[in-house]
Amino acid sequence: MADLTRLGAWRELPFWDEAWPGIEAALTTEHGPVHPPENRLFAALERTQPDDTRVVILGQDPYHTPGKADGLAFSIPDGFPGRLDSLGNIFKELQDDLGASRTRTDLADWADQGVLLLNTALTVPEGRAGAHRRLGWDRLTREVIARLGDRPRAFLLWGAPAQRFAPVGCGHLILTAPHPSPLSAHRGFFGSRPFSSVNRWLMDRGERPIDWAGQA
Repeated sequence: MADLTRLGAWRELPFWDEAWPGIEAALTTEHGPVHPPENRLFAALERTQPDDTRVVILGQDPYHTPGKADGLAFSIPDGFPGRLDSLGNIFKELQDDLGASRTRTDLADWADQGVLLLNTALTVPEGRAGAHRRLGWDRLTREVIARLGDRPRAFLLWGAPAQRFAPVGCGHLILTAPHPSPLSAHRGFFGSRPFSSVNRWLMDRGERPIDWAGQA
């Protein structure tokens, strides 16, 4: 059973009492592995609290390859021996946008700067991408975004599933682009310059920029 005590202020969302028990029960019926590991299931929310959130990067669902998903959208544990796929394309755009070369695949440093790395579905069965998109996670996504409507934030919505959750009002910066997957990155993710756009918006508001390269 997942530990909800580490959720902090996110625990106040109605989702946990009204919808999570049903999702948790459904997860117990899966016969194969589910990613990420149970102790990393809510890592994004645990790591970046509502009042600390300045930027939201909304993905789709976790990596379905063993050892690749760590509970933060697009993040991969350092030392993972396989292909980076979406994250590799994110790093390519980071290089083109800011001239920043990043090799660290664990994105916890982004989370610690107030970047909420949230997927629209928090679980995926091994080898079955998208299989849990209708499990009920969408309610959590909507409640999280509604909770973040109290002040302007920057939203990076990558891919059609993420863009369906676009917030309204409150002076948010909303940047949309195709998903950085190798299947779609060339349709407009490359060249979208999200990192410089977010930092320019933050600095215009008198806030510190995000150190996307992870060198600070």
